[in-house]
Amino acid sequence: MSKRDRSLVTISALTALGKMDQLQFHLGFARQNGVTDEELQEALLHLAFYSGWPNGMGATSVLKSIVEQQD
Repeated sequence: MSKRDRSLVTISALTALGKMDQLQFHLGFARQNGVTDEELQEALLHLAFYSGWPNGMGATSVLKSIVEQQD
């Protein structure tokens, strides 16, 4: 499995479990592994419907914070 795919799986698991503190690192790492911001946004939106809206939107807020800090 590629690093990129592994990052997406990790982000999915952390989002579903509501582990926002750990997502801070792994979302940034996923960007380094080649996952685009658009792909991350779409994945988190999709996850919101399966893992619960609070988890998906919490993860989206974490991603937004990372993008704003790094750009």
